Amino acid sequence: MSTPLTRVDPSAVAPAAVPAAGPGPVASVRDLVVTLHARDGAVQALRGVSLDIAAGEIVALVGESGSGKSVLGSSLLGLLPDSARPVVQGSVTVVGHDMVGSSDKELRRVRKHLLGAVFQDPLTSLNPTMRIGRQLVERTDRTARALHLLSESGVPDPERRMRQFPHQLSGGLRQRVMIAMALGGDGRLDGTPDGLPADASIGVAHDDGGAPRLVIADEPTTALDVSVQAQIVLLFDRIRREHGCAVLLVTHDLGVAASVADRIAVLYAGRICELGPAADVLARPSHPYTRALLAARLAMDGSRSVGNPLPGDPPDPMRPLPGCAFAPRCASATEACTEVAPSLEIRPDGSGMVACFHPNRDTAATVVERAPARPVVTSVAADAPPALVLDHVSKSFPGPGAGRFKLAHLQLKVVNEVSLTVPAQGAVALVGESGCGKTTTLRMAAGLSRPNGGTVTWATGAAPPQLVFQDASSSLTPWMSVVAQVEERFRQRGVPRGERRDRAFEMLARVGLDQRAGRARPRELSGGQRQRAVIARALASDPSLLICDEPVSALDASLVVRVLDLLEELREQLGVALLVVTHDLSAARRIADTVAVMYLGRIVEQAPSAALFADPLHPYTRGLIAANPTTEPGRLAPTLTGEPPSLHVDLVGCPFAARCPLAVDRCRVETPVLRELPRGRQLACHIVEPPPHGARLT
Repeated sequence: MSTPLTRVDPSAVAPAAVPAAGPGPVASVRDLVVTLHARDGAVQALRGVSLDIAAGEIVALVGESGSGKSVLGSSLLGLLPDSARPVVQGSVTVVGHDMVGSSDKELRRVRKHLLGAVFQDPLTSLNPTMRIGRQLVERTDRTARALHLLSESGVPDPERRMRQFPHQLSGGLRQRVMIAMALGGDGRLDGTPDGLPADASIGVAHDDGGAPRLVIADEPTTALDVSVQAQIVLLFDRIRREHGCAVLLVTHDLGVAASVADRIAVLYAGRICELGPAADVLARPSHPYTRALLAARLAMDGSRSVGNPLPGDPPDPMRPLPGCAFAPRCASATEACTEVAPSLEIRPDGSGMVACFHPNRDTAATVVERAPARPVVTSVAADAPPALVLDHVSKSFPGPGAGRFKLAHLQLKVVNEVSLTVPAQGAVALVGESGCGKTTTLRMAAGLSRPNGGTVTWATGAAPPQLVFQDASSSLTPWMSVVAQVEERFRQRGVPRGERRDRAFEMLARVGLDQRAGRARPRELSGGQRQRAVIARALASDPSLLICDEPVSALDASLVVRVLDLLEELREQLGVALLVVTHDLSAARRIADTVAVMYLGRIVEQAPSAALFADPLHPYTRGLIAANPTTEPGRLAPTLTGEPPSLHVDLVGCPFAARCPLAVDRCRVETPVLRELPRGRQLACHIVEPPPHGARLT
């Protein structure tokens, strides 16, 4: 239960009012200062934020982890955590309703009718013990409306999905269910759309019971593959156009922001440092931090994707700096920058606002540039055994109705005859949509799951592969210090007790963590530091192979580059090989020598990284690459049509035929076999040659 927040006098620092696009604002934030209390002291999460969001507008809120993005979203929802004893200065209103000082009953009423929320992990947001239909009906009060919202949110066969539990849906479907639930508000408190005349159309769909006035989407695409991510972005664009909903899109992916946002607000250390139309912010960034974020993003051009990580780290939120918070990381900072915080002012060209004493300086003067990433060059003996060999491995699970007898014809074949080799000190990336079998293949490669067919072979005499998981927070023991967890691995290797602590600190130093970070518990570290701690713990076992499951999907752009750089350095220094499962194609391009593309349990294409991205052959590979977001404003990436076929039915022909724009009759009756092509490429497709120039996958 949430309690009314403490309101005190506004801060002495009052940023300039921030204009909104279009008609009157649906949401208005003025001079917002939010202080949260932790065990070690007070954290000033927001430091004077002002922002308006208009009806039908999408505002993207971008910035590094810890910048205050989620706190701003929670403030608009009236859901700041009671455990943090929040103290709020300033005002937050949604359609004229006070989200700071209202009673808990009033806040619940506003959230039910006027607001919608879509969070990063839908599996933790949905009740695992309740069917989808029951959860939606609780939100909408009507079964017919729940079905309508599922259909509108792109959920196929909504009647069947209503009867299913969350764990029975893919990640993309769960996120669509959350969007349907977010749209369950009717936009009215007293019979008519709240704050609008009875004949108004903004915010109301006349045939479906209405829609909420504001949707807060907090990292809604982070854990999704590029194809589903593109579909979700298109869905947000459609619902704001059809319903007039305002959307606050919290994201660390500038590509997602560019594709759908009308305006972009860049948040750093609790302050908005730049705000303006998406096209202007991305094409002509004024603040050095905005330019640094753009430079840090991995690109999909060139032979390897290039990103320049931001130097240094964000400031300690418990010790806010008196001047510009970005000054310690900015090459253009002057003495004035360290003494006084710049206010948000209109840019000289009038296209937006920026908080900087030296806007529009040359990028090279404000961003620490570095050489483009290069393939790791290591000396590997010609007869060195591969770190991993998967030879025609398959994995099946009992399907519905199989019972305890595990009838063969009711088995679901999740991985089907997959062969894959990771050379000694090599790097292989496994990519594909959610549900294609990547993680099951990874688990068999790590020895956590036994294949039903085929063999898994590790390098002779080497330690077993070590895993690096997507969520570093849940894979570290919360009550143990980081150094103690690394030290435990040395104990398992038989290292004498007197040497363990020193060697643990040496390993942490190798991944860029100092002794202060080593003595901390996981919750006291940033996301990037936790991921480095997981890597250090894995390396303490002295493996010849690291298996990484989505190691950078939850990190912001700068941390992605740092972690990938670290993995490349470890390959060169320690000779460790890498098998990386990822849905981030730019990350795969940067880290991997070889990329294997999976679809419905099969490898459909495999090639050297540079060759695959320069000239993808399989239509599925082309579709994935086309769906990768860019920072070109307003460019909605084309998406693969349809959904992967169900494993519950016996497929005839190519599994991708129903979604392939190039499919011919042969594709529908004959399953293609993975075959060797020149220059180390493999392809499972009846159409070997690429389509005619200009053919589009939409």
